[in-house]
Amino acid sequence: MTDPRPLVIHVVYSFDVGGLENGIVNLLNHMPVEHFRHMVVALTTCAPGFTQRVKRADVEFVSLHKPAGHGFKLYPVLFRMFRELRPAIVHTRNIAALEMLVPAWLAGVPVRIHGEHGWDHNDREGSNKKYRLVRRLYSVFVSRYVALSRKIESYLHDKVRIGAGRVRRICNGVDARRFSPGTGRAPLAGSPFNDPSLIVFGAIGRLQAVKGHADLIRAFAALVRRDADAARDARLAIVGGGGLLAELTALVCEEGLDGKVWLAGERADIPEAMRSFDVFVQPSIAEGISNTLLEAMASGLPVVATDVGGNPELVEAGHTGLLVRPGDTDGLAAAMGQLFHAPDLSAAMGRAGRERVLAEFSLDAMVGAYLFLYQELVCGVSRPCDPAVQSRKALR
Repeated sequence: MTDPRPLVIHVVYSFDVGGLENGIVNLLNHMPVEHFRHMVVALTTCAPGFTQRVKRADVEFVSLHKPAGHGFKLYPVLFRMFRELRPAIVHTRNIAALEMLVPAWLAGVPVRIHGEHGWDHNDREGSNKKYRLVRRLYSVFVSRYVALSRKIESYLHDKVRIGAGRVRRICNGVDARRFSPGTGRAPLAGSPFNDPSLIVFGAIGRLQAVKGHADLIRAFAALVRRDADAARDARLAIVGGGGLLAELTALVCEEGLDGKVWLAGERADIPEAMRSFDVFVQPSIAEGISNTLLEAMASGLPVVATDVGGNPELVEAGHTGLLVRPGDTDGLAAAMGQLFHAPDLSAAMGRAGRERVLAEFSLDAMVGAYLFLYQELVCGVSRPCDPAVQSRKALR
């Protein structure tokens, strides 16, 4: 029997470890199954290990193994896929997948949503004029935009010239049951820093230039060089895999930090990793609304983050954490030193951060907002769709 639920196809550049991808996992795992069915299409690859994070058995994953260069080579493949599957919605994310709305439009997909999650190191804060022009040119193929922060929403309005009625701001949400504080810092399997007398600064993220891990290592080196207490008791753990592992390993050695910095590689036990930190640090050069930062706050951690993208929307400076300028290693070292020497302040910031997540960034609110948007655009009404009726409409 044909499944009567409308199909949503999520198109991304890759489906692997990352904040954007974690947001999709959360959405798929928590959206009520009776309303929509889902497929994830990666222009490159859907990593088998990462797809296992999706707990729904009815989600299909497709890897297109895109070659280097413009994505128009994939247009025929996607056109045929969209014509055959007749999705009610194609939902692309970020500029790398934006152009795939062209074959969706050609195939007659009725609803084409594009999500803007943030910028990379080639387009800091959306300043790249070429990318701005690309977004404007492809806007004719977009039914509705989703902006993950006020800053991105303003960028779409003011710089890309998208009308206000076409943009919906939906912030990321975090599973505050999965990411929750422990009773004190918990030991982590394999960590060399489980000694309870240590103060562990932690970062989690893919090892790529835009995440600023080199700045973090240099800032930590500055901290331990000028502070004897930190040299004795402070440690830094960086969790994440990626192409910069060898470069960052060399930097750790160059800065004389052997034994004080642990490059943990990719791990699946992120909630446990969070609970093994005392302070969370996010040194990104550019960001949207960071899932990982929200997860740290939900875990009751004080945060030190760069003042970029949506970070100021999440971190109330002086209340839930500290903000520093991107690339300012001295400022980053000073902020880390401040929290190292003020455990009571750190604990208070951690509690305030969790309260803020519970009040404003719940997973239920995020999922509800996406469900409302999907239903509004597919059904034309703000109430649950009748899947059978929508299926018949899609086949006409």
